[in-house]
Amino acid sequence: MRSTKLRLCVFELVSVALLSLGFMQVSHAGMISTQSMIEQEAGIERLQKVETLIARADVSQQLLALGVDPADVKQRVSMLSDADLADFEQRLEAGMAGGSAIGVIGTVFLVLLILELVGVTDIFKKI
Repeated sequence: MRSTKLRLCVFELVSVALLSLGFMQVSHAGMISTQSMIEQEAGIERLQKVETLIARADVSQQLLALGVDPADVKQRVSMLSDADLADFEQRLEAGMAGGSAIGVIGTVFLVLLILELVGVTDIFKKI
């Protein structure tokens, strides 16, 4: 009787062990190319750069002036594809390349001041 119970217990354990083998997960591993890793890292850097740009105070103020919540912009930027994000970043940089009007006015004033000091113009004597 005891040996029958032992055999039955061993049989049950072996059956459960064999049945559980059918439910094992299979993983598929493959090589990752260097190019795909570079593109992935570039996408992450691009996203961080755009998010940093959006987080700036002057950009946030401009977004609020246009009636756009900066949090919504950040959420939508995080959902962009890599190609769209690259295009968005390029447009942002092109828009910022001109700088602000204050920078342009300051540059013109500086050039006029240098020309005045050198003696090329007499603008400030007339004022």
